[in-house]
Amino acid sequence: MHRCTPARPGETAASASGTFGGWQDSRRRAYGLPVDDPTSARHQPVDGVRVAAVRRGSTRRRSLLLVLGLAAVIGLGAIGVARATAESCSPFARGECIRVLFLGNSYTYVNDLPAVFRHLARAGGRNVETGMVANGGETLAQHAASPESLAAIRAPGWRFVILQEQSEIPAIASVRASQMLPAAQALVSDIRAAAATPVLLDTWAHRDGLPGARLDYAGMQAAIDEAYAALGRDLGVSVVPAGRAWAAVLRTDPTTGLWQADGSHPNPAGTYLVACVLYARLFDASPVGIPDTEGLSSELARSIQAVAAQFLPASAPGAWGSDGSGA
Repeated sequence: MHRCTPARPGETAASASGTFGGWQDSRRRAYGLPVDDPTSARHQPVDGVRVAAVRRGSTRRRSLLLVLGLAAVIGLGAIGVARATAESCSPFARGECIRVLFLGNSYTYVNDLPAVFRHLARAGGRNVETGMVANGGETLAQHAASPESLAAIRAPGWRFVILQEQSEIPAIASVRASQMLPAAQALVSDIRAAAATPVLLDTWAHRDGLPGARLDYAGMQAAIDEAYAALGRDLGVSVVPAGRAWAAVLRTDPTTGLWQADGSHPNPAGTYLVACVLYARLFDASPVGIPDTEGLSSELARSIQAVAAQFLPASAPGAWGSDGSGA
């Protein structure tokens, strides 16, 4: 198994040396996924790269837990987890504090999606605080069984909790039925019990698809979209269509780079796109014109904002607020 080198002082999770082999063949077999697929961790890490690691008790898994904001720190202070604090909602800002918790894996923590979303939202005039629980290759089933994830959900004040499944599971019908559905059911129940709104984050396909399952990019994306849409309908949960927006960007300009070199994880433009779609769906507001570009060129940021604006709730009826409640 690949080992992860902890980040040195002053080094971010994204820049720490080493890789996290979060999706090894033994785990792929356990979930019924193909093991001869060149996207497996033996060839290139899937949902787990360059993460600052700390041990989670006596377990062998390594974790990255960022809980951003005082309330979440208080809520998790009694258990021995790694945590970092960041800027919380400003008491001087106009509007209510909107707290958003992300439960995912490296698709969430690479480029720090919660921070990019927070910056974008604040630049758009929203008073937002974010938190994150994410481990390399982590599945919703693992989140549902994780004391850290459950404690984070139960910390007070979250408005939304974003659920992001491991990248391949939604594309394999048998695995999503046996693993993704029951885990999502359990997490949605816990989130609602905590008086928060669960939200599903529909992710993007691998650039080369899933060869072991005989799926190219388009086939893998269609399977992922179908999985999240069906789950949203079954559970009455809203779906943020980041994967569909990803495909829309590529249709608009196939030369736009959204993946890292591994063809799986997002580069900064990919993460910015996901943040823009989250902004559009959570706030029912267009991100077009928001000045925060997160270091992208103004032209690229405007192009991404324009595509994300196509996925406002009113622009895509039925995908958001499947239970009729909206956000």
